[in-house]
Amino acid sequence: MEAEAERTGPFGKQSCGWCRFFKFWISGLSRISDFGFRIPAVPQPSAFRACLKNGWNGLPARFWGQPAAKRPGGLVARRNRPVACSTQKTVFRQALSRPALSHCSLVLWALLGINVIGALSPAAAAAPRQPNVLFIAVDDMNNDLGCYGHLMVKSPNIDRLARMGVKFDRAYCQFPLCSPSRSSLMTGLRPSQTRVFNLQYHFRTGLPDVVTLSQLFKNNGYFAARVGKIYHYGNPGQIGTSGLDDPPSWSQVINPAGRDKTVIETNILNYTPKRGLGSAMCYLPDAEGRDEDHTDGKVALETIKLLEAHRDKPFFIATGFYKPHTPYVAPKKYFDLYPLDSIKLPAIPADEQARAPKPALASNAPWPYFGVTEDQARECKRAYYATISFVDAQIGKVLEAMDRLQLWDNTIVVFWSDHGYHLGEHGLWMKQSLFEESARVPLIIVAPGTKARGKTSPRVVEFVDLYPTLADLAELTPPANLAGASLRPLLNNPIRRWNRPAFTQVQRGQFPGYSVRTERWRYIEWDDGAKGTQLYDHRTDPRELNNLAANPKYAKTVAEMKALIKRNWPVRVEGGRAPDARKPGA
Repeated sequence: MEAEAERTGPFGKQSCGWCRFFKFWISGLSRISDFGFRIPAVPQPSAFRACLKNGWNGLPARFWGQPAAKRPGGLVARRNRPVACSTQKTVFRQALSRPALSHCSLVLWALLGINVIGALSPAAAAAPRQPNVLFIAVDDMNNDLGCYGHLMVKSPNIDRLARMGVKFDRAYCQFPLCSPSRSSLMTGLRPSQTRVFNLQYHFRTGLPDVVTLSQLFKNNGYFAARVGKIYHYGNPGQIGTSGLDDPPSWSQVINPAGRDKTVIETNILNYTPKRGLGSAMCYLPDAEGRDEDHTDGKVALETIKLLEAHRDKPFFIATGFYKPHTPYVAPKKYFDLYPLDSIKLPAIPADEQARAPKPALASNAPWPYFGVTEDQARECKRAYYATISFVDAQIGKVLEAMDRLQLWDNTIVVFWSDHGYHLGEHGLWMKQSLFEESARVPLIIVAPGTKARGKTSPRVVEFVDLYPTLADLAELTPPANLAGASLRPLLNNPIRRWNRPAFTQVQRGQFPGYSVRTERWRYIEWDDGAKGTQLYDHRTDPRELNNLAANPKYAKTVAEMKALIKRNWPVRVEGGRAPDARKPGA
C-alpha cells in the first residue's frame, strides 16, 4: 500500500509534473511577509491550453521531469496515439488511474485558488507594466489617405493603423507651420502661450521650466528617444543634425541622413529656383536608391533597433519622418504608382480672390501655386503622393517589427502630421493658411485597453489634446496648465457628446489670423476683423467657397464665433524673437 501511495500519491516520485511543481509552489507559501504571499511565477496559460487540447502528454516535457512517453501516474503512452483531454472522461479514465485523476484535479483547482490569492496580493497588484508609447510623426502630410476616403493615394499601413484604433476625422493643429505646431503639441500649450510663431524662436527661451510630453514620461522612468524630426528641423537643410531640438525631452536622439540629402540633392528639379528647396515646388524620382538608403528609410530602421533594444522596459519612442515635406524625393517605384495623366488639380473659381479677404490667400506669392504652370503643379502633386506612399511603406516596416516583437498589447501608438497641406485648393500650395486643408490633420490613436477599434470619431479635437490624452492613458500626472482635454472618452466611444471647438492661428507680418472650428462652422478673422472675416457652413460648403460672414442672416452665428475667438485670445500676444535668428527653413 505504501509503495502504491508513493507511486500515485500527490507528491510521490511518479507524480505528474504539475504535482511536483505544485509542491514547490506550496513550499514557497511559507515565505510570508507583512504584505502578503510571495508566490512563484504562474505557468503560462499556453501550458493549460496544451493540456486541454492534447491531453497531459501535450504539455512540454520540462513539466514532467521524465520521458515524454511517460504519462502521469507512471503509465506508459502508446506512440502516435493522442491522449484525450480531461473533459473526455471515458478515454481519460482509460489513460489514467483513478488516484492520478483525483490528485491532478486537486492540483488544478489548487493552482486556480492560489492564482486568485496571488491576484489579490499587493505584489500582484503592482505587476502590470506601464504602457509604452510609439509616437509617429510625419511632415506636411494632409488627409489624402486611403483611410480618410481618398480613392487614389495608396497608404495601406496607415490604413492598417486606422483599422486598429480610432481615426479622428476632425482633428486640427494650432498653427499650420512646423515649429509653432510641434512646439504647441509637445508642450500641450497654445502658440499664444509658447509664443512660437516662426521657425527660429525656441519655447524654452520664455518657458525654461516647461515639462514637455516626452519629458513627462522620461521623468517617470521611461526611456524617451527621438529618431528624426519631432521638433523643428530646416528640411532638408538641417537633416542629419538636431535642428531646433529640445535636449531635456530625450534620453537619446538619433539624426539619420540618407542619400536624398547627401548624394542626390543637387539633382532635384526646382520649378521655383528663387525659393529654397524646403519651400519650393521641386521633386526628384530616385531611380537608383533603395528605401533604406533614404533618410526616412533610415528613420524606420533606427526605430526598429530601439524597439528591439528596449522592448522589456517602458519606452516613449518618437519617430519623426521627413516626408512628404518638399523636396518631394523618393525611390522611383513610388512615382510609378501615380500616372501623371491621372493627377488632377481642383478648380479655382474665377472670382476666388474676391471671395476671401486678401490675407487669406497671402501664403502663396505669386498666386496661384507660387507662379508655376498647371502642368508643373500636377507633376508636384504626383510627387507629393509618391512621397506619402514612400513614408507609408517605412511605417509598415515599423508596424511589422511591432508584430514580431509582440508589443501591441502594451503599446499606445499615435500617428500624426504637424499640419495639413494645400494641393491647389483656393489656388494655394503647402501650408500657413486657415482654410480646412491647411488646419486639418490626420490623427490616429491605437490604445490597448480602450473599447473602440476601427472606428472614426467625427468630433472636433486639437493637437493640444494629445498631451493630456497620453498622460491619462499612462496614468501619469500632467502639468496643471495644459490647454487641452484627454481624448480617452472618445477612444471608448468615438461618437459620444463632445462640445469643444478647435482654435488655429497664423501670423501675417504684424497682425494675426484667428480661426475657430466647430462641427458645423469655421470662422476666421484677420487683425481682429479689421482686415476681413470669413464664415463657412460645413454642412453645405465643405470646400469653403461661400463666405457667409457679411450675410445678415448669419449675424448671430458670427457673434457667437467672435465670442469664442475672444475667449481663446483675450489679448493679442506677440511672437517670441530668437536672439540668434537664422534664415527660416520649412
